[in-house]
Amino acid sequence: MIQFINAKINLGLYIINRREDGYHDLSTVFYPVGKYNGTPENPEPFCDILEVVEQNAPSVLFQTLGMRDVTADYEEGDFRFFFLGNHIDCPSENNLIVKAARIFSEKTGTIGKHDIILEKHLPDGAGLGGGSADCSFLLKMLNEIAEDKLKVKINSEELKLIASGLGADCAFFIDNVPEYAEGIGEILSPLNVNLHGWWCLIVKPDVYVSTAEAFRGVRIEKPETSLETEILRSPEEWRGRIENRFEDTIFPEHPVLSEIKDKLYSSGAVYSSMSGSGSSLFGLYRERSEAQKAQSEFSGCYTSICKL
Repeated sequence: MIQFINAKINLGLYIINRREDGYHDLSTVFYPVGKYNGTPENPEPFCDILEVVEQNAPSVLFQTLGMRDVTADYEEGDFRFFFLGNHIDCPSENNLIVKAARIFSEKTGTIGKHDIILEKHLPDGAGLGGGSADCSFLLKMLNEIAEDKLKVKINSEELKLIASGLGADCAFFIDNVPEYAEGIGEILSPLNVNLHGWWCLIVKPDVYVSTAEAFRGVRIEKPETSLETEILRSPEEWRGRIENRFEDTIFPEHPVLSEIKDKLYSSGAVYSSMSGSGSSLFGLYRERSEAQKAQSEFSGCYTSICKL
């Protein structure tokens, strides 16, 4: 079983309350970006590839990449975890993939010995939810296997609860559709916002922003007009109306991010913002040719163009 895993962008992000448990209540819109558009031999780069296969059964990813006698990066219980692609600074035993497999096994019991193979393409530490997407897609894949083998299936709402225990934005990737998010990001509501046909240029410079840095000194207040209302305007009206409040504190510390946002606007984006707590930014364009022309201006940065 193989899945091609998309990321997300935040359309607006407001910090509206500091909670007693140390977390913050947010108001944001999650929007999925990036799709598989090819074959396993030539995937669209803006996705991760996740395979779950019974141990000793042939792996499509290993065969495609010409890999033999591969040693697992981590093994626990009935699962072996193999990490391929872009390196991330995280011990394998702490990877959200491993945590998701562990929790799922505790919920359902064994589904037999399986290999979990992740080929990482999405940039890490970018505010795009790549790690969250990986573990949530794995939960859905394991759920399908459990239904087939054990005749046990966890319903969508319970799966979201499991996912939210792994990370604030993980639950979003269970349904993987545009949603308005509250709480720490786990309270989700359907949202009628449609960017079908738009082009999104993602730009990530070589900048790392920690969560602690992002929240340090951040402005806590509700927007004058709710994000749920503003997001229903056309994207051409979002500029100046829909904000990511993390930009207020992060841009002064990392001026290159502000410069990228300015350049996205000057290149023709109708709306531009930082995603999550950074450090990637995105611009929305009507035409692919505009996004491609803008992309050429960001040498030295990771970039990708996605059709929404």
